[in-house]
Amino acid sequence: MWRNRNVWIVLIGEFIVGLGLWAGIIGNLAFMTEFVASDFHKSVILAIGMLAGVIVAPLAGRIIDATSKKKVLIGSSIGRIFTVFVMFAAIMFDSILLMIVFLVLLQIAAAFFMPAIQSVVPKIVDKKDLLSLNGWHMNARTLSRIVGAAAAGLFVANFDLIWLYVVSLIMYILVLATLFFLQIDEDVVERTSKEKESGSFREVLPVLKQYPVVLVTLVLIVVPILFLGSFNLMIMKIAQMHDSTSISGLLYTVEGVGFMLGAIAVKQLGLRMKTGTMMFSLALFIGGLQSLLFFSTIEIMNVIIFASFGFAVGCFFPTTMTIFQKQMPSEYHGRFFAFRNMIDQTLFQVVLLSTGALLDWVGLPITGLIFGLFSLALTIFFMLYLKTKKYSLTFD
Repeated sequence: MWRNRNVWIVLIGEFIVGLGLWAGIIGNLAFMTEFVASDFHKSVILAIGMLAGVIVAPLAGRIIDATSKKKVLIGSSIGRIFTVFVMFAAIMFDSILLMIVFLVLLQIAAAFFMPAIQSVVPKIVDKKDLLSLNGWHMNARTLSRIVGAAAAGLFVANFDLIWLYVVSLIMYILVLATLFFLQIDEDVVERTSKEKESGSFREVLPVLKQYPVVLVTLVLIVVPILFLGSFNLMIMKIAQMHDSTSISGLLYTVEGVGFMLGAIAVKQLGLRMKTGTMMFSLALFIGGLQSLLFFSTIEIMNVIIFASFGFAVGCFFPTTMTIFQKQMPSEYHGRFFAFRNMIDQTLFQVVLLSTGALLDWVGLPITGLIFGLFSLALTIFFMLYLKTKKYSLTFD
């Protein structure tokens, strides 16, 4: 696998684009902190951008399946570069409206980029290497988040905000340059897609019914999204509760390190546990961690929870991604991953809005308890559901 230059292009590209994204994310939070006071209003602004990604997801899926995935990656990368100039204007005019436009355009670009890269991964390695590559792909993303968030924090403290977006611009240009070196054989896939006229996004739904394992896995992704969707808001709230700015960086770091360790360990766990057993165990563990946020008033508990969550999610996402890539027919990958990302974006919006409201109304401890109990109930329900339908919980 490591002698395959496409693997290195995908991993390096993911790392570089992550640096650009996290420079922008920290910049967005700093910009909103200056102009938006309410947690709920911040969540609404972030949700508006995600809504755009949901709206264009069906179109993105059709285009990815019907054309060259490399061209889609290049086109969406060019779109990302353009968005940064919108944010330059937002900073110049102190405009929240222009920032919202920036978020909308950025999410539209991501709606094409993410499903395309997820569809490329199973084309560049053998099936036996999928779990490992998915883990390293997640690691590249997480490492970029740790480095990007830390570097962006230093930039915010020492330079004007606009320099964060200059860094984003440079990173997006570098990603675009690396993509031109990507080489994948798509001739057969393109002919198959056109012969089948795979233009209907609705074709994915009946296919899902034929693969109950994929459907259950798709639903269980709700569990970590409850945590991830509220991640930034929770960290800001913890920093406020403990009157400490340094704890924010600490929590980002321990979660990121935990994630990387999990993504490395997942291959070894996969050799010792069946895929289904591992997925359900991790979902229950994540639900328990969410419930422990009830003790978020204890500073060390937050460090333990976020580090443990990082490890669990580092194992969870490569596992679910491998299930999707193996179980779903390749001719549906573009539409399926666009559909999956559309669901993720919708859930992120619901979680953002719910978290913003709950943090204003009941505070972080009760919010964490609500999310945790819901996650545990959802996981147990689907375990019992599969048992009643005579499906094995140890599917591979």
